[in-house]
Order: sequence, then C-alpha cells, then structure tokens
Amino acid sequence: MSLEDLRQRIDTIDEQLVSLLNQRAEVSLEVGKQKADNKSARYFAPERERDLVERLMHLRGAGAMPQSSLLAVYREIISASIALQKPMTVAYWGPPGTFTEMAAVSRFGSSTGYYDCATIPDVFGEVERGRADYGVVPVENSTEGVVNYTLDMFHETSLKICAEIYVTIVQNLLTHAKSLSDIQRLYTGPQPLAQSRQWIDSHLPHAEIIEVMPTSKAAERAAADPNGAAIAPKRSSEVYGVPILHDSIEDSPHNRTRFLVIGRNEPPPTGRDKTSALFAVKNEPGSLGRALRAFETHNVNLSMIASRPSRNAAWEYVQFADFQGHENDEPVKAALEALRSHSIYVNVLGSYPEG
Repeated sequence: MSLEDLRQRIDTIDEQLVSLLNQRAEVSLEVGKQKADNKSARYFAPERERDLVERLMHLRGAGAMPQSSLLAVYREIISASIALQKPMTVAYWGPPGTFTEMAAVSRFGSSTGYYDCATIPDVFGEVERGRADYGVVPVENSTEGVVNYTLDMFHETSLKICAEIYVTIVQNLLTHAKSLSDIQRLYTGPQPLAQSRQWIDSHLPHAEIIEVMPTSKAAERAAADPNGAAIAPKRSSEVYGVPILHDSIEDSPHNRTRFLVIGRNEPPPTGRDKTSALFAVKNEPGSLGRALRAFETHNVNLSMIASRPSRNAAWEYVQFADFQGHENDEPVKAALEALRSHSIYVNVLGSYPEG
C-alpha cells in the first residue's frame, strides 16, 4: 500500500473508533442513571478497573500497541466515562508538579477535577468534609521508608484506604544556572535529598541545602533564583518553567513511592488484595511477638509493619501493618480474630486491590 493508502486506512479506523467511543459513552451514561438511583453505588471501582486492565492485556495479545500506551489510552477512557456518570473531585498533597499529583492523574485521568492541599492532614480533611470524593497521599518509599505524616492521620480518621498507586521516582536537577559551578543554593525536601545523596555529594558539595517541601515548592523557589536549583520531577520543570540541567540523579534506579487513595469505598474481594490495619498491644514483654504470630498461624503474609507513637500516652506505640488478602477472606478473618485477642484494639483501615 502507498503512504496515501495507509493514511486513508488510518482515517477509516479513526472513524470507527470515534463511533465506538460514542457508543461506549452512551452506555456509561445509562450506567450513571442506574447508579443515581442506588445510594450505595460507587463511581470509582478499583476492583472493576483492574479486571478491565487484565482483560485488555489479554485482548492485546502480541499486538503492536505497547502495553503502557494501551493502558494510558484506557486510563483516559475510564476517566471520561466516570465524569459522564458523576463529576469527581480528587484532593492531593500539592501544589501541582509533585509526585503526588502525578500519582493522582495516573489513577484518575485528566477528566477528573483536582485541587491541591498544602498538607497531608488537609487532604484527609477535604475528603472527610465531603469537598473531595477521594484523596491521594504518599505512604511509603522503597528506599526511605514510611511517610509518618500519613500514618499518623489514620489515628483520627474514619476514611478507608480503597486503592494504592506505585510511581517510579525519577529525580532531576532543575535550575536556570548554566553549569553546576554557578549553583549556590539547592532547594529540596528530606526525601528527595536522601534519594539523590550520592549524586549531590559528588556534584554539588559546595551548595547550601535549603529544606523546602513538597518537591514542587522547591522548583518554585529555584524558578525565582538564578543561582538556585531544585531536586524535583520532570512535571515540576514543566509547571514552573525551570530547565532540567541533569536528569535521573536518584541513587537507585529501582526507587518507587507507594501512594494511597483514601475515601469511603470498601472494595469487594478480587483474589489479589491487600489489607491495612492499625493495632496496639499491651506494654509488656512478648506482647508484640504474640500478636504478630496471628499472621504466621493463619498463613497470612505480613508485607509491612511500622511503629508510631500513640496519641493517647507517652512512650506507647501503635503498629501500622499491611498484609496480603481481603478482610472477608477466611484466613484474614481468622488472623484478625487472633490479633484482636492479643491487642488492646485493632482498626482495619481498608482492604483493596493490590497495586
């Protein structure tokens, strides 16, 4: 076929795609009407979306469309479909240009309404007050550990964890300076600095470190400082117009951050789920060990545990734990029952599809 023939073939396929997308939108509108009559209906269904993604990967087979591209296209189709059913608002720890914004958009797509919050507690507050349908907050980095601000909020909220998102962390050096020797100040938060410590020590040992959080705020400061630089994602470079002088300066190429979607959803079991819980044990010898044996006894894989100071008493602690399975699965039910028998209290924060 000639080039012109191939282009005409693409035009014909585009016509078919648009027609099919319009048909899909009409069905989505009908779904929205039925959900409107059902007060318990959920417009964000992470378990349904994961089933769809797995089906798409099966349908794709060995096709020429890259997997990541197909997922990106369908992320926007799903986002548009949800917006047709009910406009959705998602709060995130901002301002724009942060990894948290990137995580939110990767999960909810561009048809969702977003607004940034100054702090992690503000994100929880906006969802609790109903001004946002969902919130997105960071909880754990693969190299730097847990985000304590997020864990501490679960002591005092009724919100549930309804999904998780993993984002690969790529740090960049943003600056208007023409060379490293011109950089006098480096704006960064503690986690980006720790993630890029070797590179910074090697290339910018002379720069004054000025702590700024979150990452996009660092980029904003660097935008106004001709001799300043920031450690920030590519998105911050786009938002604040600060060129990238050096890319991929993170020490580990396998660095990922896990984010949580908080809301009032309680997704049903999918067969590949994760549950998060808070629990506290008596301050006596062996109490934590006895509590943790509940998971081993009932063959439930404990994937993460972190201790945080109790809000109720000095020198006492609560445990934040992630484990595989859904709270309605029989092994998890049994493990939770055993955990309760060895704990002062247990608060299940949510069961949701594994990211």
